[in-house]
Amino acid sequence: MEGGVYDPTCAPEMRGLIAQIVASDPTAYSEAVLGKTNADYCSWICRDDTWGGAIEVSILSKFYQCEICVVDTQTVRVDRFGEDADYTKRVLLIYDGIHYDPLQKVIPGSDVPPQTVFSSTDDVILAESLKLADEACRKRQFTDVNQFALRCMVCQTGLVGQKEAREHAKETGHTNFGEV
Repeated sequence: MEGGVYDPTCAPEMRGLIAQIVASDPTAYSEAVLGKTNADYCSWICRDDTWGGAIEVSILSKFYQCEICVVDTQTVRVDRFGEDADYTKRVLLIYDGIHYDPLQKVIPGSDVPPQTVFSSTDDVILAESLKLADEACRKRQFTDVNQFALRCMVCQTGLVGQKEAREHAKETGHTNFGEV
């Protein structure tokens, strides 16, 4: 988030940061919270083929002292992390059920780089992001992780939803799935 410039190459650094913070507080980040042991979670989040969710967004919000708003395209809602911390800046992520991507405001006809950091009091940007989410929802630009059809790329078993994929992975050790 340095200077508000989007840099996708910093993902490994952010994963390492999250693992370090989680490892440093095994009481707050217990197996009950993480769904796996603290050590297993730290190894898991550092892999480049996994991604997190609310826990990781919450950690990054605190670390960067920035409100992070996640705009969900399926439910057309905003989940705000750090809202109660009186941070002065805000970033927006759009979530399609699978991936989180940064929202950027581009000023047409301007040489100014896209804006990625906003004032935490800017309610207009929240309204604009909800309009964008509503449009994406109407166009069905989201993945319903409870209902989407998957195929195990190892054994070709057909599965429905994230729950079945998790169970299949636990039973077989297969972790390579493709959406059908």
